[in-house]
Amino acid sequence: MTDLTVELYSGHRLADRPLAVNWRGQRWEVEQVLREWRTPDGPSFDVLLTDERRLRLEYNEAQDRWVIREFPQGVN
Repeated sequence: MTDLTVELYSGHRLADRPLAVNWRGQRWEVEQVLREWRTPDGPSFDVLLTDERRLRLEYNEAQDRWVIREFPQGVN
């Protein structure tokens, strides 16, 4: 998705945790990182936004590209 950027805090690692998501012409702050893990492609995060929406953010390091997946309402 070309209109997706993720603002990150980078500490010991390049992408320690996401701070905000710019998507669909709007900016949403990350309220909480619910889960994080690493795949062979790169880091992934399940996040809760300040509007209570839940997203999965997956970063492909080789392609330098984020993929976003939206959880349906009511899915924990």
